[in-house]
Amino acid sequence: MTYETIITTNTANWQEEVLEANKLVVVMFWHQQCPYCRILEPIFAELSREYSNRLKFARFNVLENQENELLAARYGVMGTPTLMFFCQGRPIQDFVGALTKDFVQQGMEFALKKHQECASRSTPLRLPYIS
Repeated sequence: MTYETIITTNTANWQEEVLEANKLVVVMFWHQQCPYCRILEPIFAELSREYSNRLKFARFNVLENQENELLAARYGVMGTPTLMFFCQGRPIQDFVGALTKDFVQQGMEFALKKHQECASRSTPLRLPYIS
């Protein structure tokens, strides 16, 4: 499924789309065989339309290739779906599993508040910071 408010990320565009983004990014780590990802996907898509002016939405297929698997592991992704929020390249919050729209929406509002603090107190991130 493709959505115009959700970008597809992978190791090739990760730095540009997620780490160097100028607003809060929420990444859905998923894969095609994940039944819970299929449950969360329409919720993620709906929220991406509602929050597109405040958040950047991205999808990252953890099983697309070995490089994607390694990148997901570096961020501690142990299960799918995982929603991870990034402020200026730093992960600030994550949720795992098939979640309700209300739960995800509350998490987004909380992450947006954390993002304001993160952005105001943050020092420039020297990349790559993950080895």
